[in-house]
Amino acid sequence: MTRPPVRTAPTGAVYFSLLGPLTARLDGHELPLGPRKQRLVLATLLSRPNTPVPVEVLTDAVWPDDPPRTARKNLQVYVSAARTLLGPAAGHEGRDRVVHGCGGYLLRIAEGELDTLRFGSLARAGRAAAGRGDLAGAARLLREALDLWEGPPLNDLRDSAGVAEEAGRLEARCLTVYEDWAETEIELGRPAVAVDGLRDLVERHPLRERLRAAWMNSLHQSGRQAEALAVYDDYRQLMARELGLEPSPAMAALYRSMLGRGREARRPAPAREAVGPAAPPACTAAFTGRPGELRELLEVLGCGEERVVVVSGPAGAGKSALALRAAHLLADRFPDGRVRVRVRREDGTARSRAEILAELGRLCGVAGNAAPPGNTASPEGGAGGDRAATAALADAWQEWQARHRALVVLDDVPDEASVRGLLSRSGKCSVLITARGQLAGLAPVHRIALPALADAEALELLGKLIGAGRLRADPGAALRIVRACGGLPLAVEVSGMRLAVLRHLPLAEYADRLDDPSAALDELVAGDVSVRHRIASGWQDLADGDRWVLGRLAGLAEDGGFTLDRATEALGCGERAAIRAVESLIDAGAVTSPAGEVTAHAALYEVPRLLGLYAHEREGV
Repeated sequence: MTRPPVRTAPTGAVYFSLLGPLTARLDGHELPLGPRKQRLVLATLLSRPNTPVPVEVLTDAVWPDDPPRTARKNLQVYVSAARTLLGPAAGHEGRDRVVHGCGGYLLRIAEGELDTLRFGSLARAGRAAAGRGDLAGAARLLREALDLWEGPPLNDLRDSAGVAEEAGRLEARCLTVYEDWAETEIELGRPAVAVDGLRDLVERHPLRERLRAAWMNSLHQSGRQAEALAVYDDYRQLMARELGLEPSPAMAALYRSMLGRGREARRPAPAREAVGPAAPPACTAAFTGRPGELRELLEVLGCGEERVVVVSGPAGAGKSALALRAAHLLADRFPDGRVRVRVRREDGTARSRAEILAELGRLCGVAGNAAPPGNTASPEGGAGGDRAATAALADAWQEWQARHRALVVLDDVPDEASVRGLLSRSGKCSVLITARGQLAGLAPVHRIALPALADAEALELLGKLIGAGRLRADPGAALRIVRACGGLPLAVEVSGMRLAVLRHLPLAEYADRLDDPSAALDELVAGDVSVRHRIASGWQDLADGDRWVLGRLAGLAEDGGFTLDRATEALGCGERAAIRAVESLIDAGAVTSPAGEVTAHAALYEVPRLLGLYAHEREGV
């Protein structure tokens, strides 16, 4: 496969990103880009790289309504500061990166220094590969382009009309490339790879017909005909209600053809031996922090020596986000694919081994006849022929792992039994497991436990959602909010989502609400995202005895933690029984303990604040 030529930036060069929050990194370290107006100038220049940008355009971006008389002079100050911060143009020592001419200001930048330029190059190369008939190469290149996206482009500066317009253009380009990629995967016989991403995009862009057609096709080719037909019916009703129109003739023809073909699904080409890299869903745009854990994860999985890693932490700790981030960054280490399979259903119940194997088989092109995904008669896929079919697919899955180098993310694993038999016994495949508990029965594995976010990390996450300016306006209240969230990423994210809608609400007033133990969980709801609901799911994982113990210990944790002596007193039991009870909760991820070695009597144990509040609700402590 021919890849597009890339001019890689030399060591010491700056790398700019617009596909997400505006960032600039120097040798991997993020640079401070100055006040908001200076960032608006830089974003506008980067959105038109190597092209003169008129002063009037920059002025409108920074002062859309009533620019001051000193606007031109202020722009000169911002540009001068940017020159100092960013240094000379790559490969042109002594030449300013930002220059002024008759057409305006021009920012010199190479393809390897800006993610939007790299994105465009990969997209063009992918379409060229498709035009030559190299569908596998096209899918790989288009997926590589999509992996550059870290969320809505320039999402921290969209209150500027000029920047918002450019962000809209970038999003439209992304949607088009995603449609190209999804259609290519369907053509290759790998429709299941694209189903979840297409569903999410259709929910955000319900009237975009090409997206909806691709979703219909991916469902139908995966054998899910009823769902595919329902997608069309929903679209037809939406068009009639919103626009008074019918779907296009092409869309209607696609629907009729699916009615005629029944449930027959298209299969992968049998001659294909190596599967192209499947890709997990995109990382969350608000992913923040966890530098130490991410670095450890990349080092362990990247070296090729550790084949199984368990990332553990309470519900809402950001385990899945960290795993997806690592999976995207490790693309070059796993040429045969990176796939993610959820081990639980949406209702929190565990999926059967047959279901998981069937999905792995669809994603990776493993030959075999697994029991259908709906069959959950037993962990082994049922009796008789179903059990034999599941065993055959399990053998085929082990054979596939022995021949390939892929990364498999098993997400939200409830217990060890759910993944035994799925882990590679030989070969170069690696497995990344996320779980609330530590899965002590799995060995040998590398374990990473996620602690609460540090204050600085939590504030950064909150700032991405409500805007850095609002955060700086009342830093004390912002700090109270993230601490009231217990540093739990989900709670901080929900707080940010809520405050982004309630723009009139002072941060101090919201902090007061979260400080109230009786109201905090009620406040941590944004739309259909509820922290209480997520914590309740983790609560259901605990045994009845563990729930009672947690309810007793939660009261001790309110003043900063508890010792073993206090736990023994609160539980009304002997020391050995108290140790076993506390360590059972540590194993389940409901109690945190010191990272370093310390005796049981000297250790200070903690219950995460929000989990403690929920325990109070349930146990009436």
